[in-house]
Amino acid sequence: MMRGAILGAGNVAVHGHLPGWLARGDVEIVAAADPRSSGRDAFSRLVPKARWYGSAEELLAAEKPDFADIGSPPAMHAGLIRECLSRGVHVLCEKPLVLSREELDPLARLARAKGLVLSTVHNWRNAPVLAAAEDAIERGALGRVRSCRWETLRVKPAAAAAEGETNWRVDPAVAGGGVLMDHGWHALYVVCGWLPEAPARVRGRLSTRRYREFPLEDTAEVTVETAGGARAEIFLTWAAEERRNRAEVAGSRATLRIDGATLECAGERLEFSGSLTEGSHHPEWFAPVAEKFLEEVRGTARGRTTLEEAFVCLDVIEAARESSARGGAAVPVAREVVSP
Repeated sequence: MMRGAILGAGNVAVHGHLPGWLARGDVEIVAAADPRSSGRDAFSRLVPKARWYGSAEELLAAEKPDFADIGSPPAMHAGLIRECLSRGVHVLCEKPLVLSREELDPLARLARAKGLVLSTVHNWRNAPVLAAAEDAIERGALGRVRSCRWETLRVKPAAAAAEGETNWRVDPAVAGGGVLMDHGWHALYVVCGWLPEAPARVRGRLSTRRYREFPLEDTAEVTVETAGGARAEIFLTWAAEERRNRAEVAGSRATLRIDGATLECAGERLEFSGSLTEGSHHPEWFAPVAEKFLEEVRGTARGRTTLEEAFVCLDVIEAARESSARGGAAVPVAREVVSP
């Protein structure tokens, strides 16, 4: 039985993560910590025997969990991860894992030195329509992938607080950026996983089209190129007239298209549950995240880790920002990954 603790008991942790943990017979959530009291009642209803603390420091001093599930706002991630790893606690953290390579590099080294898992919640790949697309790409149904196109359209920033509280998503000091860090993180780990090679060059243009009262971008256009010539174009905005997600993957044999919960490929049209455009907590997408994390802890996981994917996400985001500051010029991506 693995003993887990929730650090940051907000909406995502309570409504997105907890149902996945509680459905398992090999995990017990023993405690939660949050300086805000807004999530306490909902958490306690789901886990009445678990203990509640006003801070992560208090919890980690009193409890000895095997792992921590961090769901706090992004600016708090690095400090909480460091505290957990220093105390010998495995970490699963909401995306974005941290806000820069400067934060990630020492944490990855600390995890490796301690023999601990540092993982992040890359749950979108578990949406049925994206899982089907990934399967088609991996089994070669499209041939060699040549290009991708991804669009995330939203009419406003997502809410990230209880009624009456400030929305941290529109505060760059807390969120680490606008739509690129928020929705862009999901797009990058999915799309870069579709490409046949790692990103080599990035072009980016960040802009504000509607929400000028917020000191961050509401729109991002990013182009990722590999050394072998594959290309991915990503368009993200909070300033659209509709809420929608679309994607296209073109290979040497066939092209695959996604629109919400619909996938079309080779003349076949499939409808899936759980549209990419609906909801925000996605508890049904979390169970595979928990399973992969525990496989890493037990040393049975296979394939690329989410920590390795987090390095790619941050490198592309940082390169896109630099490119935007340089008028859209191509910026090389050539960073060393600290292996898990």
